[in-house]
Amino acid sequence: MKYRHVIIIVLLILVVDQSLKFWIKTHMFMQQEYIIFPNWFRIHFIENEGMAYGLSFGGDFGKIFLTLFRLGAVVVGFYYMKKLVKEKYSTGLLICGSLILAGAAGNLIDSMFYGLIFNDSIGYEVAQFLPAGGGYGKFLHGRVVDMLYFPLYEGYLPKWIPFKGGDYFVFFRPVFNVADAAISVGVVAILLFQKRFFGRHMHPKKPASNAIANDHVA
Repeated sequence: MKYRHVIIIVLLILVVDQSLKFWIKTHMFMQQEYIIFPNWFRIHFIENEGMAYGLSFGGDFGKIFLTLFRLGAVVVGFYYMKKLVKEKYSTGLLICGSLILAGAAGNLIDSMFYGLIFNDSIGYEVAQFLPAGGGYGKFLHGRVVDMLYFPLYEGYLPKWIPFKGGDYFVFFRPVFNVADAAISVGVVAILLFQKRFFGRHMHPKKPASNAIANDHVA
């Protein structure tokens, strides 16, 4: 796998991620929802100030810090991926790394620019792209657009379940985006297949000359 393949994977995911986010911002109002498959898949428009899956971090200062951290991580990520390609790491690891890098870059674009290029989604109003009055925020203060919602189970839990019995429960509750999904798939795959991905580099074979020399000593 070559470095250009990494770039292609990143660009493809960015195109899908940003195209869907642009469509959501310019066609849906906040909290609007489309049911795609009843009971388990919906398009549900929300925005978040912070991390993946709607998590938040440290108010306004935390927002700037997180955006700058993402920017640094993306820059370092491209450099590190080039290093992994040069050292001929497994194709699986390079694909997973490309997914993580693309996801980080996708949410970074939202954080850096969406406050400048969109006005706010208020009430039943749909946001405009490049509004005449300016965007809803400053550089580095954009909100991340989320829309993928998979409530696989939604209802009241049986009363015999300890602690939560009888409570209303939704699984899976977080709303996320394509970038979040790319990061999650990449990280989980690396954790599951780390021995296969890193094995050859963690336990390199001895050079043939050393092996011959050891045979003669024996």
